[in-house]
Amino acid sequence: MRDSMIKRRTILGMGLALAMGLAPAFDAAQAQTKELVVFAAASMKNALDEAAANWVKESGKPAPKISYAASNTLAKQIESGAPADIFISADLDWMDYAASKNLIKPETRVSLLGNKIVLVAAKDSTAAIELKPGVDLAAALGSNRLAMGNVDSVPAGKYGKAALEKLGAWDKVKDKIAQADNVRAALLLVSRGEAPLGIVYATDAAADPQVKVVAAFPEGSHPPIVYPVAATKDSTNPDAAAFLTYLRGPAAKPVFEKQGFTVLNKPASSS
Repeated sequence: MRDSMIKRRTILGMGLALAMGLAPAFDAAQAQTKELVVFAAASMKNALDEAAANWVKESGKPAPKISYAASNTLAKQIESGAPADIFISADLDWMDYAASKNLIKPETRVSLLGNKIVLVAAKDSTAAIELKPGVDLAAALGSNRLAMGNVDSVPAGKYGKAALEKLGAWDKVKDKIAQADNVRAALLLVSRGEAPLGIVYATDAAADPQVKVVAAFPEGSHPPIVYPVAATKDSTNPDAAAFLTYLRGPAAKPVFEKQGFTVLNKPASSS
């Protein structure tokens, strides 16, 4: 009964996330337009929306069409022919996947940002958990679930699983996971009180006043969190290069840092 309820609530969370603009990116109508189309990881929404708005004001260019979803979803849609000009992934794996399928222009690829993963709870929660080796998250959850992105495909979920394994907590908690299609959907489950704890990016936690950070995962407990960006192979939009240059430049840096990202701005070979 509880599992079926969690599943229904998870689906509800997905629906809310999609309603907030985190829908899968492909829109056939986009194929008929010359607007700049950006596919970006869901966790980029607040920062990238602001950066794009500033770019429009400063450049006088038309506003880009930005579609947010999990990095795996976006990569697969580009592979299926979705007309994106720029791809921003929340991990190296899915950008590597796009590169292996010849979907990006490798000379445009840059490791743009860094992030952290944290354990969050509702803002009025009294949970006190120290994320150290041997931590027993299962005991803290009781009969409830831990919200996180899909651990096999969503970058935040993969990072979270790696960290839990490193801390020795995964085996006890693996049957108590409420997996979401993207990290913002996982955040919503905690924000709405449908899960008492969740693993999200620090930037997601900062974007939702209904949650608070209980603890940050040690950096050495998971692979470095890197957000690579690249122009897609089939893009012919001249604004793509200009927008990529802007995202790497001094004007965008404070926007990303305000949201909690670390600006890396490194060539792919330095990742």
